[in-house]
Amino acid sequence: MTEHIKATSQAHGLRYPFDEKPQLGEPIEVADGVFWVRMDLPYTLDHINVWLLRDGDGWVIIDTCVDMESSRAHWENLFAGFMGGKPVHKVIVTHMHPDHVGLAGWLVNHFNADFHMSRTDYLMCRTMAGDTGKSVPEEGLRFYRAAGFGEEALERYSARFGGFGQHIHPLPQAYKRVKQDDEIEIDGYKWRIEIGSGHAPEHACLYCPEKNVLISGDQVIPRISSNVSLFPTEPMGNPLQDWIDSCHRLRGAIPDDVLVCPAHNEPFYGLHARLQALIDGHENSLTRLHEVCSEPRRAIDGKVFSVLFKRKIGREVFFMAAGESLAHLMCLVHRGDLAMNYDEDGVCYYRQSAAV
Repeated sequence: MTEHIKATSQAHGLRYPFDEKPQLGEPIEVADGVFWVRMDLPYTLDHINVWLLRDGDGWVIIDTCVDMESSRAHWENLFAGFMGGKPVHKVIVTHMHPDHVGLAGWLVNHFNADFHMSRTDYLMCRTMAGDTGKSVPEEGLRFYRAAGFGEEALERYSARFGGFGQHIHPLPQAYKRVKQDDEIEIDGYKWRIEIGSGHAPEHACLYCPEKNVLISGDQVIPRISSNVSLFPTEPMGNPLQDWIDSCHRLRGAIPDDVLVCPAHNEPFYGLHARLQALIDGHENSLTRLHEVCSEPRRAIDGKVFSVLFKRKIGREVFFMAAGESLAHLMCLVHRGDLAMNYDEDGVCYYRQSAAV
């Protein structure tokens, strides 16, 4: 186990109690029996934090990394080294995205462990992983055509379709459902499930009042605002309002002095400040977006992207940006602030309701 020196750095109202990040695959103890392990990812976001919790004569794993050679090697080294060859009793996954669920099936099979996940995310993950090798559906093409995608972008979408499961080991065929206010006992301590929505349909955070620790997954990250996107599977959904509502609820449900252990970046203090910053950031974006929609706008128009994103949107993040743009526009539609109108080619234009 990597030794750490307690130090404090502070930024934007947040306090970071650990001066160093662990080396990949090397655990750091952040609270009694709670260990932080970083693993590499093959994406622009190049790492994930997974969490090892001591549990009597064994371990509980929270989140798993993607299914690839380096992450399996990290786990094998942990099994033989730090974990001392002891069994894994439970594998708990915060939500359905591949960097969190990717090796869940492999770990569960390896240890014959119990597998815990929210129902919606488990079923959605199985559904999306099951699209591997299938042709792109007409509903998806129609959805992105309405967003303003041209033929080249639609071809890239078609080529990407079915790739969700490429870094996911087949999920276990059975699971134990977690839902809001459930309690899971780990090493004699109770961890309460706190559900958030928007980034994922039913994201499970774990909060232990006795340890004063929140394992937050992607629901609360200190220096990243988790992607909140609209997808073809629910074209009239409102994930951004779900996200904002979740941030408000978590702010009231969990004390501010908790140590937050996120899936990316570093553990921190300042939960309420971070949740408020996430709320304010989206509300400010919605205000700016409403202003630019005094004229009809498509979801992928440069004016729309410019008020939502500080960086230039290139090919590598275009689909993520389009999904987030659509989520913001649809939130304003549901609030009654924007109206939708389709042209003869099926492209949707958003405009202030009072201007229609």
